[in-house]
Amino acid sequence: MNASLRRVILFLALLPSATAVSGESSAAPPSFRVEVMAVLSKAGCNLGTCHGNQNGKGGLKLSLRGQDPAADYAALVRDSGGRRIDRFEPAQSLLLQKPLAALPHQGGRRFHRESPEFAVLSAWIASGATDSSGPDLQSIEVQPREAVILSPQSELPIRVDAVFTDGSRRDVTRMAVYEPSNFAVSVDAAGLVRKQQDGESIVIVRYLSQQVPIRVAFIPPRPMTNLTGSGGTPIDELVCRDLDRLRIHPSGIAPDHVLMRRLSLDIAGILPAAEEAREFVADLNPDKYERAIDRLLASRAYAEHWALKWSDLLRNEEKVLDAFGVETFHSWLRDSFAQSKGLDELARELLTSRGSTYTIPATNYYRANRDPATRGETTARVLLGVRLQCAQCHNHPFDRWTQDDYFRWAAVFSGIGYHILENNKSDKLDSHEFVGEQLVEVKAKGELKNPSTNQPAAPRFLGSDRAVDLEQDWLHQLANWLTATDNGAFSQAQANLIWYHLLGRGLVDPVDDFRATNPAVNPPLLAYLATKLSEHRFDVRYLLREIVLADAYRRSSEPNRSNLDDEQHFSRAIVRRLPAEKILDAQSQVLDAPSRFAGFVFGIRAGQIPGVRREAKARTGDNFLRSFGKPQRLLACECERSNETTLSQALLLIAGPEMQERLVQAGNRLDQLSSSPLSVNDRVTELYWSALSRAPNALELQEAVRAIDETNNASEAMQDLAWALLNCKEFLFQH
Repeated sequence: MNASLRRVILFLALLPSATAVSGESSAAPPSFRVEVMAVLSKAGCNLGTCHGNQNGKGGLKLSLRGQDPAADYAALVRDSGGRRIDRFEPAQSLLLQKPLAALPHQGGRRFHRESPEFAVLSAWIASGATDSSGPDLQSIEVQPREAVILSPQSELPIRVDAVFTDGSRRDVTRMAVYEPSNFAVSVDAAGLVRKQQDGESIVIVRYLSQQVPIRVAFIPPRPMTNLTGSGGTPIDELVCRDLDRLRIHPSGIAPDHVLMRRLSLDIAGILPAAEEAREFVADLNPDKYERAIDRLLASRAYAEHWALKWSDLLRNEEKVLDAFGVETFHSWLRDSFAQSKGLDELARELLTSRGSTYTIPATNYYRANRDPATRGETTARVLLGVRLQCAQCHNHPFDRWTQDDYFRWAAVFSGIGYHILENNKSDKLDSHEFVGEQLVEVKAKGELKNPSTNQPAAPRFLGSDRAVDLEQDWLHQLANWLTATDNGAFSQAQANLIWYHLLGRGLVDPVDDFRATNPAVNPPLLAYLATKLSEHRFDVRYLLREIVLADAYRRSSEPNRSNLDDEQHFSRAIVRRLPAEKILDAQSQVLDAPSRFAGFVFGIRAGQIPGVRREAKARTGDNFLRSFGKPQRLLACECERSNETTLSQALLLIAGPEMQERLVQAGNRLDQLSSSPLSVNDRVTELYWSALSRAPNALELQEAVRAIDETNNASEAMQDLAWALLNCKEFLFQH
């Protein structure tokens, strides 16, 4: 039999039979856009590590996570020259042979001949490998959405139903993809969740274009709690409701000296003075905690501390803004917090600013973000808590944003331009350096093309169906939309950021990654905080005060058996290393010996420095900050600041010039104590209050006094004691 005749016979064999036409039997062939695309996702073929890679793999490129079925059909059927799909001998198709590992396949075996995946693909090829139309997927329903499972039970079955645009439903549990957020659980192909260790996980359930998160917690057998309704603030009520769900007993309230130190560092960025700490601990009035909060919120250090945080986010650095621009921008931020300017008003000024970057400080926001894509990404990240950058090249794999959404949003910022009055930069070849005054201008609407369509993108606010009126000032429209009371994205992102800076972890974490597949750990609490912030005109002081009054903030870091592994439900304080500026300023305060920074007057604190580095030649303080993770402010992201510990940090603390110079500096606190009429006991006690906001315990006092008495040089002995205190964990960590 020749090849042509064989193909004719096979073609006739694949035609529907009379019985099939009459509808008496024979199911419809698999749909490419539903069943086949689901198989490609289930087998992992369209992941970024496989054929979903930007450049594809093995000569085959699929859309990432199946975002473009039409392109995938063309890649498999039309563009392969008959290599991947063999309609005449379906079993020989590469689309079957390679995933079975019958032929060499870099991705290895993806399924077996007896699997549903093989059945779908082989039936589709045998039916003619068509791209037949049908109802589109509308949504998926996953059960359960949340579960707490008490040991010894260790499994949880998931059911996934697909709902289509024609109203039909289908059980797709076996063809859905399951992605756990951590190693506490595993999920098999059939949707059975198995415990690997105690703890809580988010499992992302994905089917075609739809993703739904479910929350699963496996907990050991422990007594039930009954914290809800036991009093406290509204914040505590919502936190306790979550702890009851997980049978977690919270730690007790931290001691007074810990609370005083924690409050001062979190609100103002500095240690409490020794006398402040003494008075707070000795004060028996029940309102002393509230009075301490109010005093710190009214301090200049509060405004400086929060200006530092926002300078990080808004990329306030010298290369693009120049030294004068950095100082201007920082002063505006500091004054805004000192005046209790609402975050909505601050955002409005940033978004609508235009004019001189020297005389209108908020214009430096656009000076730092010099193209539409960067402006769009920064605004989404800082003000709305959304990471958009993945959608620049393709639809976002973990979020709802499409490439069209990305460029429509970026197009809102495309009409901004610059008039550079002067540029006295030191490196003439560096196009990113600017030294001199600039004017930020809003020109006639710019045109930003969407590369996927090669057509101009129509400006549209992120996630909004409302078109931008190009006849009106679109930046004011943007500011009105973003800060509107019904725009929960802005209020939630800002409330979450404040919570993160006080508790060490966001309710949504990372704080700039709001999406359905990264849900808040306590959604009712986030909604409450956002509502209160909005109701009080986005006053940071108001929300700070409400949070630090709650028991959730005041808890000890000492764990109990039930919350030993809890780092996300706020049953205890999270121990975290102090950031660079706080460590350096705390050292300076304890030693009464300021550090030195290039380009700044002697005595300025690290937390008061407006930018990153004013002069190229660094001083000891600059080197310390860089080593301990002060960000270069090249990214509008909290993630740029590093609190990781390194060997170089340890060496700087143990024997670095920064520490040594100030330990021996004439006239410092150690010098003053050594020459004072105070007893040795009192000198030691004073140093402890200065460094740790508490008195030494009996053993600490005994050992310190003995070490000083045994030396012939009291000054050196005090230096040794100070060195030990400044290197201890109690000093270096927030606890």
